[in-house]
Amino acid sequence: MAAAIPEKPALEGLEAKWGPEWEARGTYRFLREGATRETVFSIDTPPPTASGSLHIGHVFSYTHMDLIARYQRMRGKTLFYPMGWDDNGLPTERRVQNYYGVRCDPSLPYDADFVPPLEGGENASSKAADQVPISRRNFIELCERLTVEDEKQFEDVWRTLGLSVDWAQTYRTIGDEAQTAAQRAFLRNLARGEAYQADAPTLWDITFRTAVAQAELEDKEQSAAYHAITFHTADGEPLIIETTRPELLAACVAVVAHPDDERYQSLFGTTVTTPLFGVPVPVVSHHLAQKDKGSGIAMICTFGDVTDVVWWRELDLPNRTIIGADGRLIAEAPEALTTETARARYAELAGKTVFSAKARVFELLRETGELIGEPKPITHQVKFFEKGDRPLEIISTRQWYISNGARDAGLRDRLVADGRAIAFTPEHMRVRYENWVGGLTGDWLISRQRFFGVPLPVWYELDAEGNRGAVIVPSEDALPVDPASDTAPGYDESQRGVPGGFVGEIDIMDTWATSSLTPQIAGGWERDPELFDLVFPYSLRSQGQDIIRTWLFSTVLRSELEHGRVPWANAGISGFIVDPDRKKMSKSKGNVVTPAAMLDEHGSDAVRYWAASSRLGTDAAFDPQNPKQIKIGRRLAIKVLNAAKFVYSFPEPQTDSGATTPLDLDLTAELDRVIATATAAFDAFDHARALETAEQFFWTFCDDYLELVKERAYGAGTPEGQASAASTLRGAVDVLLRLFAPFIPFATEEVWSWTHESSVHTAPWPTVTGAPEPSGLLPLVSEALIGIRRAKTDAKASQKTEVVSATISGPAALRQAEEDLKAVGRIARIDWVESAEVSVSDIVLAEQPA
Repeated sequence: MAAAIPEKPALEGLEAKWGPEWEARGTYRFLREGATRETVFSIDTPPPTASGSLHIGHVFSYTHMDLIARYQRMRGKTLFYPMGWDDNGLPTERRVQNYYGVRCDPSLPYDADFVPPLEGGENASSKAADQVPISRRNFIELCERLTVEDEKQFEDVWRTLGLSVDWAQTYRTIGDEAQTAAQRAFLRNLARGEAYQADAPTLWDITFRTAVAQAELEDKEQSAAYHAITFHTADGEPLIIETTRPELLAACVAVVAHPDDERYQSLFGTTVTTPLFGVPVPVVSHHLAQKDKGSGIAMICTFGDVTDVVWWRELDLPNRTIIGADGRLIAEAPEALTTETARARYAELAGKTVFSAKARVFELLRETGELIGEPKPITHQVKFFEKGDRPLEIISTRQWYISNGARDAGLRDRLVADGRAIAFTPEHMRVRYENWVGGLTGDWLISRQRFFGVPLPVWYELDAEGNRGAVIVPSEDALPVDPASDTAPGYDESQRGVPGGFVGEIDIMDTWATSSLTPQIAGGWERDPELFDLVFPYSLRSQGQDIIRTWLFSTVLRSELEHGRVPWANAGISGFIVDPDRKKMSKSKGNVVTPAAMLDEHGSDAVRYWAASSRLGTDAAFDPQNPKQIKIGRRLAIKVLNAAKFVYSFPEPQTDSGATTPLDLDLTAELDRVIATATAAFDAFDHARALETAEQFFWTFCDDYLELVKERAYGAGTPEGQASAASTLRGAVDVLLRLFAPFIPFATEEVWSWTHESSVHTAPWPTVTGAPEPSGLLPLVSEALIGIRRAKTDAKASQKTEVVSATISGPAALRQAEEDLKAVGRIARIDWVESAEVSVSDIVLAEQPA
């Protein structure tokens, strides 16, 4: 039974009314029965990181995705639209540390009765010394507890926003099914030779004590200084080299210049000795050396920056790493330091931080006279972990990698081809993907020295001396496993950590190694093959542009390796939210706006309108002090409520003959054009164009057409005219509600419920009636109406003032709307003058204003 029309329709309370109603009715449920590949539209949904709060950027891009979901549902598609939560990773661990005042120490035993010292981060300290050390299992339990609470809050925001996801299809990246999928994929990578372990230079975050992948890097401008220091040639001549990292002198393995640099041609192939330590190192050439940087010749250290790694690898140089995982210089001096003086000088540096070691080396160089002049201050780009606040170091560690095309030209070519098989919106975003693939310098480092995440599913044999040997893997039917606590296949727990026994891997996977499998996790890969075949490859991946290099690329990679095909047909890429100064909004910059209060203040339809007004790939400015677009959206939603109520106040037509008068027919034809344009726009993932088209028509409909025909709709004139007006008005509202349904779902559902028992969101998307092309009558009549209003305003008369006569000039077609113009203008007689332009003149008022 249709709902009663409220006396005063309002936006307030519609979220609380319709959200539970949609859930109870199963409005957005995935209806698997009878679904086929052709009828399913599947969306690979971004799982937001459950570590704190959502921000306005989430609302922006998730609304874009939901617009397409709602449109496709109304086009008759069966929607597979899940929601995921990305639980594991550094952001979660950092939040748990601060929230509960704890830190993880894997050497500690599990305490079943542990109670955290804090609850909510009150008076919390970020210093490790102030945090209570707890076992890994205790720490993971706290991570689980807090992420579950965060997920509840996130879900509340998404429901308030009106995302039409199927909440029965929710997954967690730390859940058993996600862990099983991630570990299964890794084991298959390993079996095919795509996953491997290697000792290699590793980008390392000192604060988090973990390896960092190339995709997680961020360049930041940092102050530094060039130190001019003296190397010594074989004939005793000084060789001046400028460096920003003199503390790495003990790790120097060569000096390098550009092969075309004439200044150093005679030195190539010779050796020079290092200052302070007197170690002979070769002089080599490489095209990455910069003639105009410093003195044009540089020292290669293991490792000062990523270019050192390239030189080390391509020139086959020795490794003399001296920085440890704690960011301090290691105790053991490199073997190349053979003299007593060199070893004594290194002993002064051992155990110092990079900063302290640099200061001491500076003093030593001054003492030996090998420092030339004073350091020259500079600023330069330095690599940071995107979530860290200290420059990365490069240390040598043993890590797990997955091939990503950096060293495999065939795989790289397949990945580029995959990118071209995906329809990017906007198209230019494809270039970012291709540039990333082409710029990869190393395989994907997936192991992390953290605690809350998916464990790498391997153990290692221990030989008779207790040294690690061959890798032990579980069977797929045993997954998920945690080698840190589960026993290796073929062993018993008493053999853990003893010679001849086994040891479990304690590293976890990079969070992207799990998130790159969201299509498989959500789609029931292996667990439910029939479901997976229904939804994979997915129809759409919707995401932000900043994670093309991480989430989009890694998902394409895993799909190519596992399935040999792309994971989705379309990739819709949203732009950034920027503040009034055009700076990207982010938590790290402190200019982010959280959405909950914004939704409460303005209403979800208004916020959705703001997000929908921006095309994919376009940045949107947002000023929380003056949210103009949100206010416009709220006005639109309120107008939909009130205009529909007004239309439904007219008597229903006795016969549903549709539009019969020229003006009504032109309105219907114009609406056909709007439907066609909006449909084509949505098919091209241009939601903003669809909204703009429908909105422009709606305001013409309200401001002009509705005013023009309201008297006729009330019953003035002939019964045929009344039936035509009433039918056209109701038909237009019906279409407009469906056109607006993806954008303002709460207001449209409210109005729809006044005349329907079903949901507007499962109603069919409007289709064109096939009416003739618009005659242009409606714009002409609208222009005449504007002229009548202006004439009364100029005469300082009320719009309700009766008019004895008026002259209206315009094309002859205008006369077809004479009765409507008389009614709306309260005009007794119209004198017509045929002309190309529309104008109103010689208006005679029945009552002259005082």
